[in-house]
Amino acid sequence: MVIFRTLFTTVLLILLAGCGDDEPVVKVDLSRTEQVTFTEEPDQITYAYLPQYSHTVSYTRHHGLINYLRKKTGLNLKQIFPDTFDQHMKMVGNRQIDISFSNPLIYVKIAQRYGARAFALIVEGTGEHSFRGQIITRKNNQAIQSLEDCKGKRWIAVDPSSAGGYLFPLGHFFKQGIFADNFKAIDFAPGPGGKQEKVILAVFTGRYDIGTIREGALDVVAGRIDVSKIRILSRTQTYPGWVYAARKGLAPDNLDKIKKALVALDFNQQDHREILEAADFFKVIPAGDEDFHAVRELMDTLGMELTP
Repeated sequence: MVIFRTLFTTVLLILLAGCGDDEPVVKVDLSRTEQVTFTEEPDQITYAYLPQYSHTVSYTRHHGLINYLRKKTGLNLKQIFPDTFDQHMKMVGNRQIDISFSNPLIYVKIAQRYGARAFALIVEGTGEHSFRGQIITRKNNQAIQSLEDCKGKRWIAVDPSSAGGYLFPLGHFFKQGIFADNFKAIDFAPGPGGKQEKVILAVFTGRYDIGTIREGALDVVAGRIDVSKIRILSRTQTYPGWVYAARKGLAPDNLDKIKKALVALDFNQQDHREILEAADFFKVIPAGDEDFHAVRELMDTLGMELTP
């Protein structure tokens, strides 16, 4: 048996600091978890969404897609929920994740470390097969009006292996002559799952001066906090989008079935559109390892290693 944590509710984290006197206290729970046990089946193919959002969001976005893949391929696919970015990568290496859906930074790491190979790339709801990071601050933070003002400030990022939530903004600052040691602190969102949300909430409460997230993450918390109080200070350039990769050794016939099923999703078909809209995709296109060289080049520029 393999045990994974699944996050079901989002109701308890108390947001106090940084709110004005006229702002109500907002309570959001990003910590409650319960243990869920899965029995490993001989013919089971595991599918994991990198935990950039809470497990609830990961499940909601992809359970329709998983059901579609099961029916289309006849394969026994099961969505599983690693708690952290590092755990996701290690599970690919340990053959516990067969199909990885991740950001491009995680992909180039698992390709280098464990021989995973990209086979598809998503076209996002924006119509682009690329995305970017955003640097955010509280709208009423008058001390930060430009990137230069971020020097000496407290920065919370998603994860050291987050693309839009760390790597892309780090490169964006670097190009402006702002380096990691120019900040008072660079911290990363704690705990399992929900890291994009936690960055936004930390900035919303005023616990950090700036935060870095992927484009689109503000939409995830729009129903829980007043996102109009968050200002997007700057956006990074675009880089290759989220990627599907297969672990080393996955049966080629099974991989081919999954790839064909994903690429066959058609936004013009009503049943497919519902699946794609839930996942925030427009479509899925074929891809290969060579599509992610820009990410490797950025890492090289920043002196970041692909291996542990």
